[in-house]
Amino acid sequence: MPETLPPARLAALLASARSLQQAAAAGALPQPLRGLNLGLLCEDSAADPASGAGLLRHAALALGAQVALVRPSQWQTGRPEDLQPTLRLLGRIYEALACEGLPAGLVQQIRSHAGVPVCQDLASSEHPVHTLAGQLEGGPSSEADRRCCLLQALLLDALR
Repeated sequence: MPETLPPARLAALLASARSLQQAAAAGALPQPLRGLNLGLLCEDSAADPASGAGLLRHAALALGAQVALVRPSQWQTGRPEDLQPTLRLLGRIYEALACEGLPAGLVQQIRSHAGVPVCQDLASSEHPVHTLAGQLEGGPSSEADRRCCLLQALLLDALR
C-alpha cells in the first residue's frame, strides 16, 4: 500500500509537477535522469501507455532514464534462499528499482537486499499524488499528461 504523504510534501510535489509541465509545454523538459538505469518490476505490460506501469515508463524515459521491464514471475522460484542473490544482482544492474503491483512483503525484501533506491506503486491510483492531477491546470494537457508530470515529480523526489 502506498505511503501517506504530509501536506507540505504533497505541495512540493505539486509545485515540481507544475514546473515539469511548463517545461514540457515549452519543449524544454530537463533530462536529470540521463544515464540512470531503472528496473521497472511489474507483471503488467509497460508497453501499454494506458497502464500505470506504461505511464511510469514513459515518465522516466522522458526524463532521460533507461528503463527495463523486469517481470518478477521470471526470477522468483519460491525458494527464499534464491531470492537474496537475485535481488543483489538487480541492485548491481540498476541504479534504482520501481515496483508496481507487487506484494508489500516482496517489495520489503527488494528494499532490504538490492542496495539501491526502491519506489513502490508510484503509478497506482491509490497513491496520494494521484488525486493531485486535477490541480495541474493550464495548457491542453490530458489527464495522462498531468499524471505523467506527477510521476516525474515523484521519481525525481524518490531518486534524490
